Amino acid sequence: MFTTKTFIKKTRIGHFLKHVREHYIRDDISCGFKSCEKCQPVESFLSPDHHNKCSLFNYNHYIILDTNVILDQLDVLEEAPIGNVIILHTVLTEVKHRSLPIYKKLFTLIENPSKHYYIFTNDHHKDTYIEQLDGELVNDYNDRCIRKACSWYMEHLPNEKFILLTEDADNRNIANEEGITACSIFPYVKHMNDNAVLEDKLSRKEIYLDKDAKDLFPPHLNNVELLTGIKEGTLYQGTFRASRDNFLEGYVSVEALEDQVLVQGRAGLNRAVDGDVVVVELFDKSDWISPSEIILEDEGGVEDVKDIEQKEKELKETATKKKGEIKPTGKVVGIIRRKWRQYCGILQGGLEGVYQLFVPADRSIPKIRIETRQAEFLKTQKLIVTIDSWPRYSRYPHGHFVRALGKIGDQTTENEVILLEHDVPHSQFSEEVLSCLPKLPWIITDDDVQKRVDLRDLDICSVDPPGCTDIDDALHCREVGDHLEVGVHIADVSHFIRPGTALDLEAQSRGTTVYLVNNRIDMVPDLLSSNLCSLRGGEERFAFSCIWEIDKNANILNTRFHKSIIKSKVAMTYEEAQMTIDDKSKNDNIAKSLRYLNMLAKILKKRRLENGALVLASPEVKIMMDSETMEPLDIEVKKMFQTMSMVEEFMLLANISVAEKILQDFPECACLRRHPVPPSSNFDPLIKAGRHLGLEIKIDSGKDLAKSLDDAVKPDNPYLNTMLRILATRCMLQAVYFASGTLQKEDYFHYGLAVPLYTHFTSPIRRYADIIVHRLLAVSCGADATYAVLLDKSKTNEICQNLNYRNRMAQYAGRASIAFNTHLFFKGKLQDEQGYILYVRKNALQVLIPRYGLESTLYLARKGESSNIFEYNEEDQTQRAKDVVLHAFDPVKVRLSLNSDNIQHEKFVLQLVSPFIEGFSVPPIEEMDTSCEPTNDSGKKRKSTGDEKKNKNKKSPKNKN
Repeated sequence: MFTTKTFIKKTRIGHFLKHVREHYIRDDISCGFKSCEKCQPVESFLSPDHHNKCSLFNYNHYIILDTNVILDQLDVLEEAPIGNVIILHTVLTEVKHRSLPIYKKLFTLIENPSKHYYIFTNDHHKDTYIEQLDGELVNDYNDRCIRKACSWYMEHLPNEKFILLTEDADNRNIANEEGITACSIFPYVKHMNDNAVLEDKLSRKEIYLDKDAKDLFPPHLNNVELLTGIKEGTLYQGTFRASRDNFLEGYVSVEALEDQVLVQGRAGLNRAVDGDVVVVELFDKSDWISPSEIILEDEGGVEDVKDIEQKEKELKETATKKKGEIKPTGKVVGIIRRKWRQYCGILQGGLEGVYQLFVPADRSIPKIRIETRQAEFLKTQKLIVTIDSWPRYSRYPHGHFVRALGKIGDQTTENEVILLEHDVPHSQFSEEVLSCLPKLPWIITDDDVQKRVDLRDLDICSVDPPGCTDIDDALHCREVGDHLEVGVHIADVSHFIRPGTALDLEAQSRGTTVYLVNNRIDMVPDLLSSNLCSLRGGEERFAFSCIWEIDKNANILNTRFHKSIIKSKVAMTYEEAQMTIDDKSKNDNIAKSLRYLNMLAKILKKRRLENGALVLASPEVKIMMDSETMEPLDIEVKKMFQTMSMVEEFMLLANISVAEKILQDFPECACLRRHPVPPSSNFDPLIKAGRHLGLEIKIDSGKDLAKSLDDAVKPDNPYLNTMLRILATRCMLQAVYFASGTLQKEDYFHYGLAVPLYTHFTSPIRRYADIIVHRLLAVSCGADATYAVLLDKSKTNEICQNLNYRNRMAQYAGRASIAFNTHLFFKGKLQDEQGYILYVRKNALQVLIPRYGLESTLYLARKGESSNIFEYNEEDQTQRAKDVVLHAFDPVKVRLSLNSDNIQHEKFVLQLVSPFIEGFSVPPIEEMDTSCEPTNDSGKKRKSTGDEKKNKNKKSPKNKN
């Protein structure tokens, strides 16, 4: 049946509009109790065998929750002692409206039979539906709906007991007056059996330590003041990013301003956490300063105010207004939206009682104050903690314990931390997803051959890194008359992943495959990534081919695209392909194909560079692992081959050709990739570094920058050019995906490649963007049908935003995995290595060690002390010690060791070996005697571990062999 409500509204011109709303009411909705004889039987996980044990109530009972308990206390609700929970549809709808991530987590609980949850559709039940009163607030109406459902359950099942858990004191009082037993979750959990773990997981939005507590931070402006200031242009909204080198410094990216806004000190940061959307107030230009050149780490205790005051004093003493480096400076005055999430880390040692300090693995996140009754156990574990609040009287935000991941130092635990900390989806593929996969044995049918271009007779080969199993691409080149035919053949993943299926939605959510050391988190199940879609040698596979007719000067005469069937003749590594090209005795079709491809690639690359494409650099390292123990054996910078560049050139060319085609056919919804032009201020460190070397770095255009980098060569420092390119890489903005209809055409430009149009087509096994592009191209070629979402530019742009985020997190996770395994390799080792100074700081040198792709800090003084050996020249950016002057890019030899005093943030300790400076440098390892012990980062001797003594004069495996 229906219930109706009529609304009459008078218009400005005197007419009346009548709105009639209908609401569907049912009489067949079950209470969910199997023992109930009044309701129709339905599937329900509610169980008489589960008992909620709380000493406040000396009887077994069922729990009904209000919205805020779910939003704030889901970590508690996930625990096993709490079950037999009734979720009202009114509450479920409000949770979905207020937090989609919590809604999804809640549904995981509801679908778990062991948790005994049941959804009761109270807002459509004939006995529990109530109408909203005129003028009644939504919150009050929802509370009334919840109480009505509680009363109905009590009347419907008089032999069962029900407890309403609500954090709203007014709602509790009214419920109790109406005869409903209501309770706050805090006393409920406190009186449960074995409550220590549950109490730790309680979210405490407000904690009052002391009514007379002194404010450490300024109060935030209220929402009205913030919005008014933004509207009037006196305040600016942006995203806060914390410095990883200085815990008292950060930046706010404001769309309306060309430069980021620098914020410093307690008052400047004002409780902003990395990723928060904040509001800043700019200082007068006369008060703008330069970013700090000192490195500051937070070493304080729970409420150690003296430490932070001392650090702020250091910061103020070093504040400068260097010409050309002054940044817009301001302070955070309010928070629009928190970006708080769950953080991985460990407890800081040395604290007693229920209050403990949690140290996040992410250095850009402040320490978090938590309350726990199991500190002794948790100090041995890697933990997950979340932030609940940050009162202005507390030095640190307050949070609560979520769960333990495993023992500190365990390799499996550390890999889990890397994935969680970088928000990498890594759970097993669900049965629903796996059900979308083709059944084995999979064969190519005659019908498949009819629908595709058969290229199985072509001499096609793939060229990839060693050990690669997810082979996306293959190539061929052959003579056709006076010209060459070149084909790039890409795995046809979109054939197996159909739009809107569970498999498609999972791949879309994951966005990209994540590569860790000795591990890979696939975007799609292994059956596709390493088997049916992988273009393995000697096996027939579906492909999407981009084929050009090219003359021998690499000019494209014709381009065509089609779905195909191929049979790669061989899967080669880069080194094998290079050896085939170089071996003049080999003249088979594959060797000829590779030589033609290599010849054309050189011409294409030369042409790209002449157009202004950048050749940047970042140290890429390869970690050799022991196949049995999975311990790192050696670390080396990846070896480069010409064949890498050869493959890259044709992948770039295919991506450009496909971008042109899909934009032509889908001008509003093509999925493209752009690389924004960096703001000129981003290049300040590069220009300054060049100036100190007597080099002029021009940045007027990408072509000018490319030429400046090509010309920046000094015979006495062969690594100089590489370091400048590394610095240039750090000046760049992130390349991003976007939907064509959301930007002007001039914004499509890819700065790094110097091309007006670009997309990703060549790696659909590991990138979801490429799957979208394949679907667009398939429609263009008439090989597949379109669908609504594909043509929706706003939906495409929404997908692109997720892909940009997932891509960024995957990069960070990969780097973190390399860093962790590098630390494992260096445990207990002392090594002298060649390095180069990248930056000269006021209290330190940042040194790059090319052999390991490492960048680390060499401190020039003990912590809390100023150096009496070095003299810093701010103008020249140099450090002088007697007759030795250290500049950026100078070669140095450093002693490298790992300091594990802080298990959470193990770090490399550098000591200067050469140039030798009396009273500061250390002798080379071969000259060390037994009195020379490794030191910690403050320069003090520390006790050698057994491994260090064992390895003191032992070379790395690479040197040994």
